[in-house]
Amino acid sequence: MREASSTHCELSFDHTASSCLHVQLIGNWTLQADLPSPSSVQQELANAQGSAPPTQLAFDAQQLTNWDSGLLTFLLTLDTYCKQHDISLDPAGLPQGVQRLLHLATAVPERMGARREASSEPFLARVGKGVNRSLAGATEILSFLGQVVIAFLRLLRGKARFRRSDLALLIQQCGAQALPIVSLISFLVGLILAFVGAVQLKQFGAQIYVADLVGLGMARSMGAMMVAITMAGRTGAAFAAQLGTMTVNEEVDAFSTMGISPMEFLVLPRMIALMLMMPLLCLYADLLGILGGFVVGVGMLDLGGIEYFNETRAALSLTDFALGLINATVYGGLVAIAGCLRGVQCGRSASAVGDAATSAVVTALVWIIVATAILTVIYDVLGV
Repeated sequence: MREASSTHCELSFDHTASSCLHVQLIGNWTLQADLPSPSSVQQELANAQGSAPPTQLAFDAQQLTNWDSGLLTFLLTLDTYCKQHDISLDPAGLPQGVQRLLHLATAVPERMGARREASSEPFLARVGKGVNRSLAGATEILSFLGQVVIAFLRLLRGKARFRRSDLALLIQQCGAQALPIVSLISFLVGLILAFVGAVQLKQFGAQIYVADLVGLGMARSMGAMMVAITMAGRTGAAFAAQLGTMTVNEEVDAFSTMGISPMEFLVLPRMIALMLMMPLLCLYADLLGILGGFVVGVGMLDLGGIEYFNETRAALSLTDFALGLINATVYGGLVAIAGCLRGVQCGRSASAVGDAATSAVVTALVWIIVATAILTVIYDVLGV
């Protein structure tokens, strides 16, 4: 019996053996050809079930001229069918390359849940699971914060274990190496603030108050916030990627095995470095932002340089700069906590490292905005 599927590839069946069905593969079995359907072999096996049910399926590939993954897919479908009907599939007559690929494809069974399927859960069940995940995440954050507090207390008692050379390197990375991007952003923010304010104040002949607007805006809030956002994308993501990679490589587990606290050795130096450098970067950003406003005031509004300087000095006080430095210190701690938290929570795959870095930036930005709102209310209540 012969079935002609196309001019390029054919199937032939041999029933000479009572308990074995031989399938002869003829021609060019590639994806470009019109491959026969596995259902033809399945139908042949089913038709033979009446008299002498075959218990084995064998192949003859002597007339097979060419093959690719199309043949492998054909054979895998038959292998699944044979397992379901207690039929033994004998690959001995296939080419060696096909046998090896077939063995690799069937060596490890498909992991349960590996395929993403449409969820059939009720809406309320999905909401409940989302709430449970949120509560679990909040619990992990509180636990992490508790460990951070304990690590800081051990630092104050002089018992924290970390390398001072690592701290010095992190200070350099968080401080000096961040100056170029902080300089650019701060100068442009001051420039934008001055330009936006000048458009309105110029209508009333009050161009000189651009100095007040830029000086107070940068010193009290914008300088610290822009530095925090910059460091969240630059340093917070780097912390998450570094600790995430160490988690994937099981280096964090190795520290715990050796009796070294990962919180003290890895997290604490990063928090100290960022909290020390953020106030300095904030002060630097304030000065550059004021310089950007100076460029607009002198270059576009025809204000004198000495006049602009005197107005800025009259509008600002040390309290304004102190509030900005307090904001910067808080933001530095939040960015460091977000980056280290997501890095420690990282999964065990390469893609999880990227997810951790993204999550660290998003978490840090949310915390920065919330902290800004809280600090603003506190300052208003205190009257500063």
